[in-house]
Amino acid sequence: MNTLNEQRRVALVTGANKGIGLETARQLARDHGFSVLLGARDEKRGTDAANQLRNEGLDVQFLLLDPTNPASIERARTEVEDKFGRLDVLVNNAGFVVHEDMALPVSVPTSALRDTYDLNVFAVHSVTQAFWPLLEKSDAARLVNVSSAIGSLSLVRDFEGPVKDIKLIAYASSKAALNMMTVHYAWQWRDTRHKANVLHPGNVKTDPNPNGEISVEEGAKTSVEMATIGNDGPTGQFFHLGQQLPW
Repeated sequence: MNTLNEQRRVALVTGANKGIGLETARQLARDHGFSVLLGARDEKRGTDAANQLRNEGLDVQFLLLDPTNPASIERARTEVEDKFGRLDVLVNNAGFVVHEDMALPVSVPTSALRDTYDLNVFAVHSVTQAFWPLLEKSDAARLVNVSSAIGSLSLVRDFEGPVKDIKLIAYASSKAALNMMTVHYAWQWRDTRHKANVLHPGNVKTDPNPNGEISVEEGAKTSVEMATIGNDGPTGQFFHLGQQLPW
């Protein structure tokens, strides 16, 4: 076990080699003193991203983790257990939108839903399930799942509301499923100091979303807030920048 890092809280951020995940890793290490495991499925991109943050003087190291690959998940879990013996924060940030999802809802092929759910739903559960025992070794674990406002049935049903024209049936329904899963995780921890919450990062300007309205720095804030909430904070809730969102 790494004795240097025993005194620091340990956080794992998946899909963290760029965008919101990379910025979440940066803010957790820089502003809150975490030892951050930067999870990514591509070894070169992940290593380069971790080195970028290390060059900023931050306690960040790359963790090879493909959330869709059971063997990769198990290797990553074993590595974290051997080095740290526990995990204090898990941020399930990895997720994507497939091109076929841009079609009218009824025209989206079923294969697009399968591909989307594989990463946005099934992989999240696989990673959470694998790291759950390490989270429970923390004094007060935080499970943070990155969702979207279009995973809210209430907001999507408002045909005059802010997301009225965003209809991605595979992505939106996968995030609605993630929201429900998070409530179940929170229920399992209901009599503990551990907390599980879900969040909307905002309309963030990233490579897949060049028309985003806010920066990645702003987009990472809610993930960091949920990762660092106190023991009197919420659990089983849906947030964006301190505002509770409807399911």
